[in-house]
Amino acid sequence: MATIPTDRIPDSTLAFLRAGYRFIGERCERYGSDIFQTRLLLKPTICLRGRAAAELFYDADRFVRAGAMPVRGQRTLTGVGGVQGLDDEAHHDRKAMLMSLMTPTAVQRLGRLFADEWQARLPAWEAAGSITLHAQIALMLTRAVCAWAGVPLGADELDRRSTDLQAMIDSAAAVGPRHWRGRLGRLRGERWAGEIVERVRGGTLTAPEGSALRVIAEHRYDGSPLPRRVAAVELLNVLRPTAAVARFVVFAALALHDHPAWRQRVRGDDDATEQFVQEVRRCYPFFPVTAARVRRAFDWEGFHFPEGRRVLLDLYGTDHHPALWPQPELFRPERFAGWREDPFTLVPQGGGGHLTGHRCAGEWITIELMKRAVTLLTGAMRYDVPPQDLAVDLSRMPALPASGFVITDVRRIR
Repeated sequence: MATIPTDRIPDSTLAFLRAGYRFIGERCERYGSDIFQTRLLLKPTICLRGRAAAELFYDADRFVRAGAMPVRGQRTLTGVGGVQGLDDEAHHDRKAMLMSLMTPTAVQRLGRLFADEWQARLPAWEAAGSITLHAQIALMLTRAVCAWAGVPLGADELDRRSTDLQAMIDSAAAVGPRHWRGRLGRLRGERWAGEIVERVRGGTLTAPEGSALRVIAEHRYDGSPLPRRVAAVELLNVLRPTAAVARFVVFAALALHDHPAWRQRVRGDDDATEQFVQEVRRCYPFFPVTAARVRRAFDWEGFHFPEGRRVLLDLYGTDHHPALWPQPELFRPERFAGWREDPFTLVPQGGGGHLTGHRCAGEWITIELMKRAVTLLTGAMRYDVPPQDLAVDLSRMPALPASGFVITDVRRIR
């Protein structure tokens, strides 16, 4: 039996927080292996990266999600009782509920709502002189996804709901004030979402047929509706990940700034836009890792996985694995020309299958919204990018350019 390389320090939590997205990849390079073990939050943890590792990690016969995510993450990012922590039949039922919302027609409708929001804001951007793109996109996505999901959102609520959603996202691996802002956002968000669900169930609010709000409010499992708090968590599991796409939109803007030749290449070319968006998703940091626990002990490639052991799959490291992506640090959208989709090599939002596995239900939404954003950035407006701090700190999780990407002198292309 082969021995899994071991990180020598007693606990690697602080090292993980310092290294961020590069924590697993750097140690894999150090040990010459795509697997090693360490302690995180004092718990023995096996860390993996690469295609074979991703295929293993998404084998539901070998891993479960219940109890895998630290409680801190549940109280900020995902909530308690949501689809991310379910297994087997309960997970299949909940995932089917969410995937029923992701029809091509529905995804395109959300894209149109987002594009309409963008076009409506252009006059204000022209008058403003300068805007911070991340903050603006976060507001637009919050408004668009609430309209799409059938969630009522007054004009006086927009700032608060957007702030709370972004706080949940920003607190995913945070300590101190960022963590507590995330917990407060989570508490307020679940209270708000729960009240809306109860209004639908009580008949005082009509949710559109097929909308996320109606589907979640009316969903039944084993003959019973979802508990109010769980229904609130799942409604936020539609709103929050969509709001998180604001980070990918900023990264797309940053890529256009750093690689200006692509501004012309994507204009009017859907294939080039798709390639560009996929390379942004591969190249730029979104969420660093995902977690599972060993269902029952097994051996894999000579390594032993004990029952109950926590396992982390390195999403960022797999998307930058040199055996999968030659010259992974270079931004090369053309690598996706004629790409044969592989659910275990491009994993910025998880791997495996969408319908029954733990891959993000909203991945198709992400791609649609990013393509709309790239089209608008290149075809609907001109703007300047003034000097600012555009560095992306990989020790900060989730990452974002320090400035939020400021643009000035916005001009509509008429």
